[in-house]
Formats: sequence, C-alpha cells, structure tokens
Amino acid sequence: MAKTKSKTRWACNACGATTNGWFGQCPGCREWNTIQEQTERPAAGERVVLAAPGAKSKPTPVTDAQANAASELRLHTGISEFDRVLGGGLVPGSLVLLGGAPGIGKSTLLLQACAALVGEGKRGRTVLYASGEESVAQVAARAARLRGGEFRVGDERLLLIAETRIESILDHAATQRPDVLVVDSIQTVYSDAQDGLPGNISQIRSVTGHLLSWAKTSNVPVVIVGHVTKDGQLAGPRLLEHMVDAVLSFEGDEERATRMLRASKNRFGSTAELGVFEMTGLGLREIQNPSEAFLADHPEQAIGSAVTASLEGSRPLLLEVQALLGPSPGGYPRRTCVGADPNRLAMLLAVLDRHAELFVVDQDVFVNVAGGLRLNEPAADLAVLLAVASSHLRKPIQAGTVIIGEVGLTGELRRVPRMDERLAEAARLGFTRAIICGRGRKANKPTKPSRAGLELIEVETVVQAVAAAFD
Repeated sequence: MAKTKSKTRWACNACGATTNGWFGQCPGCREWNTIQEQTERPAAGERVVLAAPGAKSKPTPVTDAQANAASELRLHTGISEFDRVLGGGLVPGSLVLLGGAPGIGKSTLLLQACAALVGEGKRGRTVLYASGEESVAQVAARAARLRGGEFRVGDERLLLIAETRIESILDHAATQRPDVLVVDSIQTVYSDAQDGLPGNISQIRSVTGHLLSWAKTSNVPVVIVGHVTKDGQLAGPRLLEHMVDAVLSFEGDEERATRMLRASKNRFGSTAELGVFEMTGLGLREIQNPSEAFLADHPEQAIGSAVTASLEGSRPLLLEVQALLGPSPGGYPRRTCVGADPNRLAMLLAVLDRHAELFVVDQDVFVNVAGGLRLNEPAADLAVLLAVASSHLRKPIQAGTVIIGEVGLTGELRRVPRMDERLAEAARLGFTRAIICGRGRKANKPTKPSRAGLELIEVETVVQAVAAAFD
C-alpha cells in the first residue's frame, strides 16, 4: 500500500491566506510575522460533508423549504438576554461561536445556559458539554457553585466529558444524541486527520469543519468557545468566523462587574441587539433594566454630563455622556474618546466653534460614555456636543433633561428614527425634559400619549439647543 505523503505549505495565522513560501508581511491582510510553515497530512475522512453519508441531494421547492424551516422551533436557553442576542434562541443545526477575553465569563455563561436548558420535568433538554481546558470534576464543581452548592432535579441531563480529540467528542455525541453540544474551547481540540498542535490554522479549520458537518446532519445546535488575542480579535484564522452561523462577543472590564454580549454576525437574527449581565459571586445575573443600571451613579447637575437615548437593536438605552476640557500645554490639543467615535467628535467640535461661537478646538477634549458602552448612532451627536459645551461654559445642563438629535455640518439638527420608544424610556425613568429636533414637526412629533409629564423642547439649530440646555 502506498504511503501518504505529508504536504508542507505556508499560511497566515491572522487571515488564513496561503503562500508559496515565507513572507515577512502577509500579502492578504498585511500583518507582519504571521506567516508560518504548516504540515498537512491528507486523510480519507478529511473532506467536510454537509449531508448524511450516502445521502443524495435533491432539489427542494422554496415553499417546502420555508415550511420546514418554520416548523423548526428555536431552543430557548432560559436566559432572556442570551436569547435576545441570538435572535430568539438557538436554531437547530446552527454553529455558534462565543468569544471573549480570558476570565470574562464565557464558560460561566454557557454553564448557566446549560443548567437552564436541562431544566426540570419532562421538557428538559439533554446537553453534552465537552471541556478541553478543565477536568470533569472541575466543571462539575463550577456548575454546583452556580447552582448554589447543590444540584437539582434534571441536572443529570447535563453530560460532561473532558476530551480534546474531535473524533472522540463526536462519537460521544452520536451515542448520547444530545439536544445541544458545547465545546470549550475550539483552540484546545484537535483532529487526527491533521498534523500540528491544537490551535493552529489547519487544526482549527478541520475541527470546525467536523463540528459544522455534524451540526447540519444531526440538526443539533453546537456552541463553541473561542479565545481572543491581545488586541481583542478572535484567535485563529478569519475563516473560522466565515464558517460559523453566528459570532458572539462577550465583553467587559476587569474593574467593572458589568458584562455585555453582542453579535458581530448572525445568520438567524439581528446583529444590533445587546445583552447585559452583572457578574456576581453566584455567576451572571441578567440586567433586565440596563438604562436604570447605567444611570445609577449619574450625578444631578454635574458639569460636562449629558444623558441621551440610544438604540441597541430593539431596545432603547439611556446613557450618560461625560466631557472634560482643559488647556493644551504642548500646543497640540488631544482628542481622547472612550466609547465614542473620535472622527465624529472632531466634526462636532468644529460645528460648535463655527455655529455656536464656542471656541474649543485649542483645548484638550476628553469624552467618555459611562458604563463601558459605545455610541454607534448619530442620535447621540447633540448629547456629546452639549456635554462639551457644558464643560466649556462650566454650567450644568438642567436636571431631568434627556438630549436626542443628530447634528449636521451646517449646525442644523436632524430627526432620528423611533423617537417614541426613546422618549417612553426617558419618561419611565423619571426624566421631565427632552431636547429634540423640531424639523419636520409632523414626521418627528411623538404620536403615543405615553409620556405624561415629559416636556418636549423642539429646536432646529445647535444655537437653540445650547440656549435650551442652559437657560
């Protein structure tokens, strides 16, 4: 029998591009020192097949395919914030990648989701949890801690294995036939069909291909955990993100207990949703009212502080924008943004200088979005501008004021979508005044009478907005 020869190639660790030899800079992603030599050993079972063995593909009418898809109900994890980001739950046959920094709580989130899935009674699901980083005893101890120190009825449906060989993991999955498969983490799992250490490009691609094939053929959702690099990017080739159906990012700071779950890719839902959690001694706690949590420490009548209503998917959030101005001793003013776009800040400073006659371009400007959130929409422009103006004038914005509006280069204010929902959230939290755009009154005027006691101050220019905020 002829021996199978190994094949050597050069590949980029960042983007997965292959080259004929070593290069200092990858020609694909332009990253430096990422080209490494890899050895591939071809194997008979290496090819990824997305159909059952021996099955023949058959054209299906789109109407029948749609009916079949509608009949496949999502699996609700029991954690509403997790389900929100997923688009309503786990889709059968989907492959979901959960990434995050070490110690941020990825395994904790998945263990709590597994505990909710197995549940109690006959409706509980069976979950197979494959850990490549901890022993079965260690995972069980963590699961017990999250349960308050003791297991409950139905927890026997959570099956644990400590395994790093993908073929063994899939053998267990074929035997146990779980409703959900969790692999923690993808960088620790390897395939016999590939040479090299676990975590390299060939191994990650091969292991992900095996899991993708098994998920599609068995119609069982698979969740895999991925590590991130020091710059916050998912470790491994970019091909990994293309292969999976959803990419979730679990974010947070070590100094804060708040954790945020976002989706950068989701084939079965929106990528604009946000899930908010708080890390406690008994695991992650869902924050059902994030606006109130983010404004819990908001000081009244603080100079350089403004509150705006931003949309994160289908959810309006009230956020505090803080600004601080100071002299620039070096002659080169600094523009430091935490949670805001520095390019948009530079534009707002120019508008403030030209149209409101507040000269701030020669000062150091620091802008921070409290709570570790990010401003991703123009509706927060006016709040950033007025926070800077407040710091410059050393006057606080009137208490109980929420500020919503997009700022144009000519100093005009523009309407923003879904104003009703933003104002309703502000009224629910006790705000009494709202500075909004008055242009297109009929199109912009709220239609629902659900904001009793909320005074609407409609302005059309930044000059009018500054006057309304500080008068």
